[in-house]
Order: sequence, then C-alpha cells, then structure tokens
Amino acid sequence: MPKMQIKRSVTINAPVDKVYSKLNDFNHWTAWSPWLIMDPKATVTVAEDGKSYEWEGERVGSGNMQVINESDNQFIYYDLTFLTPWKSTAKVRFETISKGASTEVHWLMDSSLPFFMFWMKKMMEAFVGMDYERGLAMLKDYVEDGEVHSKLDFKGASNFAGCKYVGVKTVCTIETVGSSMEQDFGKLMAFMADHKELIAGNTFSIYHKWDMVKRNVEYTSGVPLKSVPTNLPAGIISGEIPATEVYTLGHTGPYAHLGNAWSTLYNMQRGKAFKVNKKIHPFETYVNIPGEVPDNELVTEVHFPVK
Repeated sequence: MPKMQIKRSVTINAPVDKVYSKLNDFNHWTAWSPWLIMDPKATVTVAEDGKSYEWEGERVGSGNMQVINESDNQFIYYDLTFLTPWKSTAKVRFETISKGASTEVHWLMDSSLPFFMFWMKKMMEAFVGMDYERGLAMLKDYVEDGEVHSKLDFKGASNFAGCKYVGVKTVCTIETVGSSMEQDFGKLMAFMADHKELIAGNTFSIYHKWDMVKRNVEYTSGVPLKSVPTNLPAGIISGEIPATEVYTLGHTGPYAHLGNAWSTLYNMQRGKAFKVNKKIHPFETYVNIPGEVPDNELVTEVHFPVK
C-alpha cells in the first residue's frame, strides 16, 4: 500500500503549556479543525476525559481519533481511524517545542492509501498538507486570540450577471500569491485612477490553475467595467466573465484563511453537492478591501460556476 508522510509547522505566540493544553483535549478541536469548519452540521462526540472523539458528517465522513501516548509540553501521539468514505488508519502526532514566550508546533501524520489509489499519493499528500496548514493557522488564532478569525456563510446558488473587465494575469507560487496580487491590484488601481467612472462592481480574482503538488498558481486579478477603454497599457489585459449560475460561499476573515472557503467548495464538488461548469473558471470577489476594515472583517465571496 502506498505510504504517505505529511509534516507541517507553525510558530504560536504563546507559552508551550497553553498550546499543549489545546492539543491534548479534544474539547478544543472543534474550534480549529480544518475539516469540521467545512461541515458545520457534522456531529462530534468527545469522551468525558477529552482524550478521544468520534465524528460523522455528510462532507467529512466518519471516524474516530484517540490519544495513545503523551508527554507534557513535548508530544502527543494519536490513533486516527477513518470509517467513511473509505476505511483507513493513520498515526498522527504533535510535537511542541518551547521557544521562550512562543511555541514551535509540528503536526505529523504517517498513513497509507488503499492500493487502488496509488496514483493519488502525491495529490493526497498535497491536499492533506494543505489541510494541516489551514488547521495550524486556525490553531494559532485560537490559542493567541481565543477565537478563529474565519467564518463561512453558505450562500448557495444564484445567477451571476457576467461582466467585462480589465485585469493582470499572473503565474506564481502558492507562497507568493499574496504579494503578487498586491502588486497586480496596485497596477490596476493606478490605471483605473483616470477611469473611475467605468468601474461596475467589486474587484475579483479568477483562478485558472491551482496546482497543490507543484505549488503553482495561475490567476487573473480584475476590475469589472461598464466598458473597456481602448489602448490598454502593457501588462493589462481585457476579458469577460460570462453570465452563469454560481454556487457562492462567503468568507469573513483575513485572506490567509481563504483556503477554508476554497477547500469547502472543492469538497462539496467532490461530494456532488453541485455540478461545476468547467468552461468557466472559479473566482472570488472582494466585498471590502484591506484598509477599509480590519483584516478580521474582510468579506470575500468565492463563486463556483455551476450547471
């Protein structure tokens, strides 16, 4: 059976005993779980001692996890069992390392895939790794601030009227997408300074490719317009998002947590909650922007075109 090994890390600005206490008691896990945020109707049963829990949900399947070994403020070992959508087991552990007033946290998993899924090994390692990254980011919020700054609003299906736009198309790495978008929107806003009367809605980004294995992204950041000016400067293109039905998921919180919305929609797509229109790429619109409101109040709507 093809083996999988995943490791992700984060530094949390809190002493190790505070971090450790959130990891060895499953009563805290529902607040920052990267899977349960996708399935708010899932049922979770935590043992009285907080050392094991069971879950069952339409999107997250079912299974259980329990602490099998731990050493205060150093490590915790878990046995993880998935019952659905397919049966499998994994060995999971956290390592916590005190760095004075902060704590270095490592989340690791050793598992394997069913033999018939050998071809998905790299993809599954990338997907689970992304889940771990999302989870550690929410754990950091939870420990440092007492709450996770990421809320999902399942808006459902609606009609998108379509729009013409000017934009900047970019290929970059996942690690640099934030800084790349900041530069792209800077170019667009500088161009639009003389064309403000043409702006016809909220800015957006269209995602053409998002490769978790190679960690590459291809996207277009754009501004919807009533009409497109002629003689566009170098580096700025024009295009159109056609009218289409979309499934929309709203997200409130910093852009660093937007993966929660995207992962949820991809999970729903795989679960056939809707059928995507592959001829139109998914996109996100920015209801407000940094500087107008605090980052924790940023509202982004992610749209998957559907049939």
